Amino acid sequence: MSDTTLTGWALILGASSGFGAATSRALASAGMDIVGIHLDLKATRARADEVRADVEAAGRSALFINMNAADAGKRAMAIERMKEEGVKVKVMLHSLAFGTLKPLVADTREESLDQRQMEMTLDVMANSLVYWVQDLAWADLFDDDARIFAMTSEGNQRVMPTYGAVSGAKVALESHMRQLAYELAPRNIKANTIQAGVTDTPALRQIPVHGRIIEASLRRNPYHRLTRPEDVASAIVAFSQPELAWMTGNVIRVDGGECIAP
Repeated sequence: MSDTTLTGWALILGASSGFGAATSRALASAGMDIVGIHLDLKATRARADEVRADVEAAGRSALFINMNAADAGKRAMAIERMKEEGVKVKVMLHSLAFGTLKPLVADTREESLDQRQMEMTLDVMANSLVYWVQDLAWADLFDDDARIFAMTSEGNQRVMPTYGAVSGAKVALESHMRQLAYELAPRNIKANTIQAGVTDTPALRQIPVHGRIIEASLRRNPYHRLTRPEDVASAIVAFSQPELAWMTGNVIRVDGGECIAP
């Protein structure tokens, strides 16, 4: 395998924290320019500014857009901006973590997940992937031998309290990625899903029982540590290398063996 030098543009959906931030930094260090899509209010805007500064410190171009990535109108404007900047997407990461964390059936209707919350979670965390890929493809913004990655979790098959809508979204996301891998092959675009182990990110901290999840992961993981965003970012850099162009349609575990542990 060659060294970790890459070229071209990477599009990161969810670029200001967690996996998206780490992957933005890692791909910039490997030689890529970054389009970072993020949604931050004043209280968290500094996170995006820090990632953008790190990308630029690596000598790469940084086009960061603060927007709701699941909004069709905002997506269209972002696509136009990318066209104006001459962006051709070589690597795309879907790392959007915004959904409703409520039981499917609690003691009362008010405490339970409702239809709007279910549909919003599926739209943001799964279906938005398809809409971005469609618009990029129709605008001819994918580079040759492009790679698409999306983030899933072990919640795709394990039950966790309040995780029902997100779990459903992860399963849908994986299905979308398999279909995209098949349909995009004639365009020479590859699509692989990354299943990370439990990682201490802002998204994990939103889960009410995140403390119990972290404790269980530390006991169960063969390395007795959590997965780090940098572990995933390094894997994405590696899987973006030209020599791995024959990989598509996979769910790749980056978890230190956590998923196979008893």
